[in-house]
Amino acid sequence: MAPLRSEDIEIIAQGPAQSPTCTFLSPTMTPRPLPDPEALASAVAAGERAALARAITLVESNRMDHQVLARRMLEILMPLTGKAQRVGITGVPGAGKSTTIEALGGNLTAAGHKVAVLAVDPSSGRTGGSILGDKTRMEQLSVDPNAFIRPSPSSGALGGVARKTREAMLLCEAAGFDVIIVETVGVGQSETVVAEMVDFFLALLIPGGGDELQGIKKGLIEIADMIVINKADIDPPLAERSASDYRAALHILTPASNDWTPPVITASGRNNAGLEKLWQQILRHRDIMEANGERASRRADQNARWMWAMVRERLDQMFRNAPGVSAISDSLEDAVRAGQVPASLAADRLLAAFETRD
Repeated sequence: MAPLRSEDIEIIAQGPAQSPTCTFLSPTMTPRPLPDPEALASAVAAGERAALARAITLVESNRMDHQVLARRMLEILMPLTGKAQRVGITGVPGAGKSTTIEALGGNLTAAGHKVAVLAVDPSSGRTGGSILGDKTRMEQLSVDPNAFIRPSPSSGALGGVARKTREAMLLCEAAGFDVIIVETVGVGQSETVVAEMVDFFLALLIPGGGDELQGIKKGLIEIADMIVINKADIDPPLAERSASDYRAALHILTPASNDWTPPVITASGRNNAGLEKLWQQILRHRDIMEANGERASRRADQNARWMWAMVRERLDQMFRNAPGVSAISDSLEDAVRAGQVPASLAADRLLAAFETRD
């Protein structure tokens, strides 16, 4: 058996982020003490990468004691957040999202930026597991000292966004990263979730506009701030025709802002072609939205939505953990699955058990 590395011991001692209990290697091992939120916040603010990784792990944890500490840490770091350009990138599988992000990220770090990539991998609906392979796909960017890549499981969240992506984004900003890229799963889930946490939402598509317009449908085009036809090097004429198709489609839609019409460009992430134009469009959008006040109002609306999302999440936890509910939830769920009890009746009984709690 290969010897355990220190980071392996740390992970095993802490237990998985989703687990409410700790796992031990042996009877002689003691659980790792809870982190000091003030000390961890200080280390994150100092730009310590290991501390940033631990901080994100803390906010991703479902343990109640971890959540209390995470909220205190975020409260301390809030004055350091909000200064980064937040970019969401989505697209159909095979559109070359990771390749494009790696090339774009390398361009930005070479220009003096610090880039954080929050890459969300799809979770298996059967096992709940994720491959978390973005560090493998972004080999060069993952070793760039001015880049930070954090793959996280989507865990069934809409839009392929991990449950704590918002908090991870704030932590990266507090650590000094001035460009935050959120790469989504892009498998047809509600990408509106992504658009509601970033300043600029980019849809990365592949040549073949007619089929794509049918597959992506109207919703994604309506919320995208820009459309990029990637892999244009494979068939440049087809890529240009696809771009023309999307431009025509955008003309019949009402833009989200009177001051911004989403551009459609062609690019090649593999050849690093068109990415400078892509970034310049992002900066142009930032300047326009700052000048007309929409950037500030958009972030204010996002913050309010985040608050209510947290309320719903905690109410769900409170409901499931209520003794009366937890005592009957498994048997009721089994009965519903077996077709013995209607779902509506089971819901009534669970709600009644919650309402009569002490």
